[in-house]
Amino acid sequence: MISLRQITYALAVGRTLHFKQAADACAVSPSALSTAITETERQLGFTLFERDNKKVLVTTRGKEVLEKFHSIKLQVDDLDKLSYSGQEPLSYPLSIGIIPTIGPYLLPKVLPALNHKYPALQLTIIEEESQVLLEMLRRGELDTAILALPFRLDGLLSFTFWEEDFYWITHRDDVQANKSEVAASELDTSKLMLLKEGHCLKDHALAACKLTQDAHHSFSSSSLYTLVQLVAGKMGTTLVPQMALGQLLAANDVLVKAHLNEPGPHRKIAFVTRPNYVGVDDLEALMALFKQELANHT
Repeated sequence: MISLRQITYALAVGRTLHFKQAADACAVSPSALSTAITETERQLGFTLFERDNKKVLVTTRGKEVLEKFHSIKLQVDDLDKLSYSGQEPLSYPLSIGIIPTIGPYLLPKVLPALNHKYPALQLTIIEEESQVLLEMLRRGELDTAILALPFRLDGLLSFTFWEEDFYWITHRDDVQANKSEVAASELDTSKLMLLKEGHCLKDHALAACKLTQDAHHSFSSSSLYTLVQLVAGKMGTTLVPQMALGQLLAANDVLVKAHLNEPGPHRKIAFVTRPNYVGVDDLEALMALFKQELANHT
């Protein structure tokens, strides 16, 4: 009978297409993983992977088997979580993915209260871009992810717990620095600096301003903190979400903000998970706590 260990190893090889990387991910030696894969193929009676010294390919039948293995692994993981159902809420291991434009600004607000209310929670947090987190979620490597919407989820469930607008950030010497509200039509897009491609915040900011991807931007970055430092140096202006205002502007007294006066909310923050995830009730408890702490700190 094929074991859960063999299934885990096969899924790791299918994901990485590299035996050494798969072995590292499973915390075993390459020889142990290779032996387990060979035994799995012997038990099945056909080859899962074509391999040589340069590459690993999944065979046609191997793809079918890996899909079944993936389903089995998710169901086993869900069964494992059900074993905690009689215990205190959120007293088990929980893995959460979070995007870089939310993590640094949300976590300091909610973690103290989370640790206080659920001291037995064993939390693992992974920061990555939205698409990477969704792939990890579908593979069962995450229980849930915190993303900014709208974003294409393709069948995954979302539970919104926060809505917010963008604020335009400029230097206090800017001729528009006295504004408390600013419309997109008033922005000089040649000086507007946004995050680089791949960050959904850029897409949300462009959508809020009704700008296209090919609009001219003088600079792009992977960090909101870098962008506001450039604004402080009079390199241009930027847009940041409400959640991040306090931390980004606290150490920069030369910066001023103006609410982006366009129909909102400009983005929604949500937990995203699989349709059959067994911990939905606990996600609702997390959402209530996060919403309360955000309201207290924003």
